[in-house]
Amino acid sequence: MTRVCRTTGSGTGEVMTETVSLRALALVCSLKPSPAPSSSEKMAREVLDALGDGVTGEVVRVVDHDVKPGVEVDMGEGDEWPAIREKLLAADILVVATPTWVGHMSSVAQRVLERLDGELSETDDSGRPLIAGTVAVTAVVGNEDGAHKITADLMQGLNDIGFTIPSQGGTYWNDEAMGGRDYLDLDETPEAVASTTSTLGANAAHLARLLKADPYS
Repeated sequence: MTRVCRTTGSGTGEVMTETVSLRALALVCSLKPSPAPSSSEKMAREVLDALGDGVTGEVVRVVDHDVKPGVEVDMGEGDEWPAIREKLLAADILVVATPTWVGHMSSVAQRVLERLDGELSETDDSGRPLIAGTVAVTAVVGNEDGAHKITADLMQGLNDIGFTIPSQGGTYWNDEAMGGRDYLDLDETPEAVASTTSTLGANAAHLARLLKADPYS
């Protein structure tokens, strides 16, 4: 496991790391229900792997669940978001993975942001959202342009809701202009994508461990 300890001395602070286990939840916002192959899920799993040793990851394909429209944490009878939310509250890192459709995030990803908006009213004794110490990262795939805009929209929304975004906390793949391949069609992960995902994983795990050892006050 990895533990982060803070010590002070001679007016300077030192950060020492040992092992502390972390939990990560990947919300895959594909429009395809399981067991259909999903490029978004493939990239989400690559992100979970990149988080490294000591991180236990779980994948939830949101479209497999009856997530009601709304901006509350529980929209009543039949709503399956509360069960997903329990997994979120237990996680140190959230991964939001979405395909690109007509240049935008999927409607499923938009609904996830809308449901996460309910966390703004779920606060601790100091008035801070309960998920303030949770790190969030993004993964976007598509055979059309749009990844930068989608990443920006996701990160802005997640930050507004209270999540903490690490340095270089987004990874993506787009096909060439007017292309028709999916991420699943690639024989291997492009070097640039692999490098970006690796950096994302290292930065997210590092930040999550720091926040776990020294939460916001």
